[in-house]
Amino acid sequence: MSDPTRPAGPKIVAIANQKGGVGKTTTTINLGAALAEQGMNVLIVDLDPQGNASTGLGIEPDEREYTTYELLLEDIALNDVIQNTQMERLALVPATVDLSSADIELYSNEKRSFLLRDALRQTGMDRYGYDFILIDCPPSLNLLTVNAMVAADSVLVPLQSEFFALEGLSQLMLTIREVRQSANPALRIEGVVLTMYDARNNLSQQVEADARANLGDLVFDTVIPRNVRVSEAPSYAMPVLAYDSQSKGAIAYRALATELLKKNTRLAA
Repeated sequence: MSDPTRPAGPKIVAIANQKGGVGKTTTTINLGAALAEQGMNVLIVDLDPQGNASTGLGIEPDEREYTTYELLLEDIALNDVIQNTQMERLALVPATVDLSSADIELYSNEKRSFLLRDALRQTGMDRYGYDFILIDCPPSLNLLTVNAMVAADSVLVPLQSEFFALEGLSQLMLTIREVRQSANPALRIEGVVLTMYDARNNLSQQVEADARANLGDLVFDTVIPRNVRVSEAPSYAMPVLAYDSQSKGAIAYRALATELLKKNTRLAA
């Protein structure tokens, strides 16, 4: 029987696309920062062995003693694995290259698809009071990504505004459907966000038209522009909202956060 006095818990969103270079990590970092700026308590879980979300939030490799690897495969205290970032209300579970071997190790575990869910939904998480947990998935449909989808309430898909953007999306949707049928019936698609958008480029406009024609209301109204400030910010280990608060990229991610909050009215209240 569920405990009616227990907090509702955070909204968990997996940010996924098996194609690399679509702005997945950039979206995770900056959407998290924008939500934090709007008063939400946010935890980013870096589930990519490249650890780019960790680097982009200023957590150096030698500061990552405990990571998502330990969160998945060892009985690690949340207090040891969750790190604060330089941005208020934004915390991180970092990743290192160690995570690249986790996929192999997970196969021998009978609960292999549920480990991240169990870690993020443990009662000890309640005391942190997170409103959102954003999971930065690796650029593949492997067991780590499946763990993220089993743990999540929804999946947000960054879609690059370039040729062949919609190709491969069907495989991602199929994986989401399979996870829904087998392990997480409540999983839904939060939405698709167009990234690296150039309004002067006919191809970007065509990709947007195709996406909206094929996916309808699943596509966020907000598009993320191709913006040099967004590209520069990770090299300074900060979100673009901190690096250049008034840049087009920062403004777009604020708009995306606002749109996401409107979709989740309980959290926006």
